[in-house]
Amino acid sequence: MNDDRPVLLETRGACLHLTLNRPRALNALSHTMVRILDEALTRAEQDAAIVSVLLTGAGDRGLCAGGDIRALHDDARASGRASLDFWRDEYRLNARIARFPKPYVALMDGIVMGGGVGVSAHAGIRVVTERSRVAMPETAIGFVPDVGGTYLLANAPGRLGTHLALTGRSVGAADAVLCGLADHHVPSRLLPALTEALGEETGSGASVEGIVQRFATPPPAGELAAQRAWIDHCYAADTVEEIVRRLRTSGDPAAGAAADDLLTKSPTALKVTLAAVRRAARLGTLEAVLDQEFRVSSRAFEQPDFVEGVRARIIDKDNAPQWKPGSLSEVDDEQVARFFDPLTPGERELGLAPRPAHDTSSQGGAQAG
Repeated sequence: MNDDRPVLLETRGACLHLTLNRPRALNALSHTMVRILDEALTRAEQDAAIVSVLLTGAGDRGLCAGGDIRALHDDARASGRASLDFWRDEYRLNARIARFPKPYVALMDGIVMGGGVGVSAHAGIRVVTERSRVAMPETAIGFVPDVGGTYLLANAPGRLGTHLALTGRSVGAADAVLCGLADHHVPSRLLPALTEALGEETGSGASVEGIVQRFATPPPAGELAAQRAWIDHCYAADTVEEIVRRLRTSGDPAAGAAADDLLTKSPTALKVTLAAVRRAARLGTLEAVLDQEFRVSSRAFEQPDFVEGVRARIIDKDNAPQWKPGSLSEVDDEQVARFFDPLTPGERELGLAPRPAHDTSSQGGAQAG
């Protein structure tokens, strides 16, 4: 009998096993699923008998393809606000996963995109397989990487994160490890044995990290290490226009293909994404970046490109979005800056990062970092 609960919870020994259970939707995250995951982490944190948490996805296609894009699209078309409530809870969950006090293991097998990255790539122990395809593909639908994605990509070596953020390209196991999105490669055929070992051995005092390492093997060769020269040069440019120009003139066919790819994305999303990654690198903490991403997501949600991008890529699948504005030259710095403006009191900030102390503070002492 099939279990239609969106998240399955099973305690195996000392391991709380969480399974995203919407395989027909590639385990896309709903608000209900976010709440269940958060409640499960509360249980795991408070229960001394639970030593570790394991996250997997049902089915054989992937861990999670992201948030429920159709639901977000319908909410945007109706000028709703439910999506902001979803993001508020989702981003808080992302931050909680990153700071979770017990070993949290994410099996990033198959497709892991968008919100799927948020519930896995912030984990303490991140496992990819030869089947993994990890991506933040938001610019293709007129949106901007979120769920802490700009934090992760800003911390990738060189300009690799900027390349992945702008193009939205997926990476395999070796490149996910190279970019800091994963820690270990385990062949997919060994995942059942790894899952069993985590359930059987963690309660006996065995190191969760050690258990995973026992199953780990070198990943198949990646692509990005050999492309670092042109990626680091081209994406060091200050503007998207200059990035495209450098890609076009680099002489490398892969760089030229990246330029062609960028010009199919939302011009507004590209410029805001570049600014978001650059700002994330300066903000320092995941919480501060999530606060920034909440502002950006709130603004992007109101833009026509998001509804149009989802229509073209997901719903009608004609892959012919009509972006507004339609060219990079029509998106100026002032338009980009508005995405990062503080939200109005009626909109309410996410507020994860500590607020700096001001002169009017009764503490009168140290400033927050």
